[in-house]
Amino acid sequence: MSSIKNNLDMFFNPRNVAIVGVSRNTRKFGHVIFKNFLESSINANIYPVNPNTDEILGRKCYKSLLEIPGQLDLVILAVASRYVLNSMRECAEKKVRGVIIIAGGFSEIGEEGKKLENEVLKIAEQNNIRIIGPNVIGIYDPYSGVDTLFLPRYRLLRPKKGSIAFISQSGAFGSALLDFAASRGVGISKFVSIGNAIDIDAIDILEYLEQDPNTQCIMMYLEGIKPKEGREFLKIIRRITLKKPIILLKGGLTPQGQKAAASHTGSISSQIEILQAVIKQTGVLQAEDALQLFDMARILAASPLPKGEGIAIITNAGGFGVLTTDQLVKKGYNLAKLDKKTIEILKSRMPAAVIVSNPTDLVGDADTERYKIALDTILADPNVHVVIVIILLSLSYVESDIIDVINDARVRSGKPIVVTTIGGDFTRIMVRMMEENQIPTFPNPKRTVDAVKALLDYKDICERKEECDLV
Repeated sequence: MSSIKNNLDMFFNPRNVAIVGVSRNTRKFGHVIFKNFLESSINANIYPVNPNTDEILGRKCYKSLLEIPGQLDLVILAVASRYVLNSMRECAEKKVRGVIIIAGGFSEIGEEGKKLENEVLKIAEQNNIRIIGPNVIGIYDPYSGVDTLFLPRYRLLRPKKGSIAFISQSGAFGSALLDFAASRGVGISKFVSIGNAIDIDAIDILEYLEQDPNTQCIMMYLEGIKPKEGREFLKIIRRITLKKPIILLKGGLTPQGQKAAASHTGSISSQIEILQAVIKQTGVLQAEDALQLFDMARILAASPLPKGEGIAIITNAGGFGVLTTDQLVKKGYNLAKLDKKTIEILKSRMPAAVIVSNPTDLVGDADTERYKIALDTILADPNVHVVIVIILLSLSYVESDIIDVINDARVRSGKPIVVTTIGGDFTRIMVRMMEENQIPTFPNPKRTVDAVKALLDYKDICERKEECDLV
């Protein structure tokens, strides 16, 4: 159903939401989801449904969906799979537009589950209902306040508003990465767990995100694409990736991994060939693990595209400059040759101990002002297109105003700046502040250079598209 009626606003901007299966037991998924909605900033009417109680958390509880007055845009089914069919019939009678099915127990468990899945889908197709799931944790949108994650907010942090969207076939993997992002001050635009994807799939969500003004970059974790959807998926990816970078982490790249994926989300085999074709033919960027997926998304969402591949390093720790240079060379890059004028300015304004070269080593007593001079001068160099700033924040000369200096330089120059820093509690606080100011920050040279490579790779993808358009 990916090409049919792809307006999914009822999921992300609903006016009336019902949650079926809201228990008084605070650990039950329905209760957690209901509480999350009440604690969110959503501007919508929220209706709990439970036939066995009249009130939950101070709100009137309805016996069924049919008792709720007016139109329902979104229904979240937080009930066991054996109750889903009856709830779907009520959704049909109520003319509900969108349904999220949380429960597992469908095609991932075998034939009986597949049969139930088909019956659910039949009701949806006959009544023009769109479904996310089953076997999902659902969606999270910090802009609208929709939060169907059945994990309490005190246990799983919610990321703030940002520009990175995340599609995950695995709810557990998705929730872990959300918690990780939130703990580091990285925001997102939307998160969608698609699970078994009996109706709404990755293609649907991608097309929706293509038009979403809050989304600048898209992360995906997928375990499978059905062979019959491969051609359409390839076409959609090719179109979108030229507007917004897409980073893919694929689960199930081995026969054993495919077998595990089949039992997890009901995915089908022959995924490796399909995904390899997507990567080769579309310009989608491939991550090797969760950290790389996260790192690539952060730099692509926060950085302008560089005009070239000239990379400069500014550091107060010589050894880290050497290690970063080694990583760049391993990836096939050379450091930019600084312009003669750049070298002259730096030498005239720096202490004699500073090594003016590339890397430029500001040495251990470098303060914020020294970094400011180096940044302004090197960013003005026409041979420099990306700057890697290495800072050991544990050195007492560097104050917290270094964040403003880097941010101002980034905005004025229009060139990407990434930071490498590692340390204890003070450093972690500073890193969070940098991320909140859209300064991509990494803990070691390898992760820094891997992220820079993703930015340069995406630059090449966009340049190839422009060259093709001119032919």
